[in-house]
Amino acid sequence: MSARAPLVLASASPRRLALLEQIGVKPDRVAPSDIDETPRRDETPRLHALRLAEEKARRAQAPGAVTLAADTVVACGRRVLAKAEDEATARRCLALLSGRAHQVITAVAVIGQDGRMSTRVSETRVVFKRLEAQEIDAYLASGEWRGKAGGYAIQGRAGRFVRRLNGSYSAVVGLPLYEAACLLKGAGYAIP
Repeated sequence: MSARAPLVLASASPRRLALLEQIGVKPDRVAPSDIDETPRRDETPRLHALRLAEEKARRAQAPGAVTLAADTVVACGRRVLAKAEDEATARRCLALLSGRAHQVITAVAVIGQDGRMSTRVSETRVVFKRLEAQEIDAYLASGEWRGKAGGYAIQGRAGRFVRRLNGSYSAVVGLPLYEAACLLKGAGYAIP
């Protein structure tokens, strides 16, 4: 039996690392890829997430390794919501999502030892309850929104805002586990 190839995770996200560990996968190296995440003109949210995952994987690719990258985008229609880096952005995102459905699109890219890239995209429909002003204020005070697509983290306090979810919960957190496992297996990376 041959040794398993080293796995590179092209992400600084502790959530992605924890999700991989949940299915028994521990990357040998974490190599965050710093890329420009600005949506291109006329780029759909799905294509945006896919392009970013592919770019992150290429940037972190190492000879002889399997590389996994992902990107999560929150969208209302064709509008991609920014990662909330300040409270004003988070407040705008939460106000927009209040009482309505939105899409969480997570693209996964895996580059095998042979250099071939495979991708999958998970789309999840999330419906928020109508948020009261004091709920938004309390959530913003928690700080959980920092750096999160759409200004919220479903695995935290914002979980109480979700009325319905149709799709992959783990994809909304940051990595669709089924799709990631399939891609890793396809690249010859055995999951214990």
